[in-house]
Amino acid sequence: MNKGVSLALIGASGVVGTKIIQLLEKREFPVDKFIPLGNSTVGSSIQFKNKEYRVSSLEEFNAEKGQFIIFSAGSSVAEKYARKFVAEGCFVIDLSSNFRYQDDVPLIIPEINGEVLKSLSKPSLIANPNCSTAQLLMALKPIHDQAEIKLLNIATYQAVSGTGKAALEELHDQTYSGDSASQSTVYPKQIAFNVIPQCDIFLENNFTKEEMKLTWETHKILDPNIAIQATCVRVPVINGHSEAVFFRVSKEISREEIIEILENSPGIKVLDDPQAGLYPTPVENASDTEDVYVGRIRSQNLAGESWISMWIVADNVYGKGAALNAVQICEELLSTGILR
Repeated sequence: MNKGVSLALIGASGVVGTKIIQLLEKREFPVDKFIPLGNSTVGSSIQFKNKEYRVSSLEEFNAEKGQFIIFSAGSSVAEKYARKFVAEGCFVIDLSSNFRYQDDVPLIIPEINGEVLKSLSKPSLIANPNCSTAQLLMALKPIHDQAEIKLLNIATYQAVSGTGKAALEELHDQTYSGDSASQSTVYPKQIAFNVIPQCDIFLENNFTKEEMKLTWETHKILDPNIAIQATCVRVPVINGHSEAVFFRVSKEISREEIIEILENSPGIKVLDDPQAGLYPTPVENASDTEDVYVGRIRSQNLAGESWISMWIVADNVYGKGAALNAVQICEELLSTGILR
């Protein structure tokens, strides 16, 4: 990976954008030309590799053939510009949900279906999965390969950082204010000292859009035959999504076998020693961390069926849920030699 690229980052000053910059530096991604872009943040200062850059106007941006462009600015911005830039010869990675469910757009977790990128023969639009989906499938895929998952039930405990800066401010203000309930503008109810069983809007089937994202994206990335039921909950945690996962598999598999499978899977760290109180938590394991952490692993036979239970924690901003996965997609694209 020695050929440098021109890389534009839309939303460079946002919560996820700043983490993408950190990872590009940490992982020494070969950027010859860096272009931070925005609308409301035009003119603000961005640091990258010890250099100062000014955020340029997205509307006035002229894309270059072969350029990498990462969108971290929401669905409406992606809808307006992403396909336009692809048509101009750019590789576009979009972190919004705008294109994830479109048949012509690959939805990529490099460790799971990164081979799709090797089949690309021209500049393309690539979607980054939902943060909860990414950490979930990182843990499920190696098990699914050994004992096919038939039914999946998941409850998420999602940090406010997944909603952005305004949500972080709302949690802070409510926590330290005496009149917290009146300040709920980002969320439908008070988030401080509370849990809200609603992430995103409710759909006609009474599931939220966030819950259906887990279903749609698991089907697209992993296996369309898995039956899925999800409940997504917003919790007063600053950063790091957690998931309680219960799934039925096609054959009996022991706890020891599951641990061995996961310990030999890239991007996974097992923290599981119940007697010693060892299991992952957001505070301990989801602060600028790249791995997906798995603990509380249990294997049961229930009514003649084989079930597995797990607890999954990951950094939803810096890690697999957003910034890291986007940077890894760029790395995979570059490694294919498609720019030659």
